[in-house]
Amino acid sequence: MKREKVVRDTFTMPRSDYETIAALKQRCLDAGVDAKKSEVLRAAVLLLASEPTERMLATIAALKPVKTGRPPRSK
Repeated sequence: MKREKVVRDTFTMPRSDYETIAALKQRCLDAGVDAKKSEVLRAAVLLLASEPTERMLATIAALKPVKTGRPPRSK
């Protein structure tokens, strides 16, 4: 079986979401599973994809908007 090609991506998220990912990684470690950040995010995508549309949209609506793009370079 051929491996699926991977796509590299960069995005912005609130620090609190980043900390939640770290907490989820720690929960995995506590359960004996060493999960990478990308695996936690991919698992979240699978869970969201399995939800009914109404619940998925409610979850998306509950997110706080973030400013996209890269921060200005400091000199």
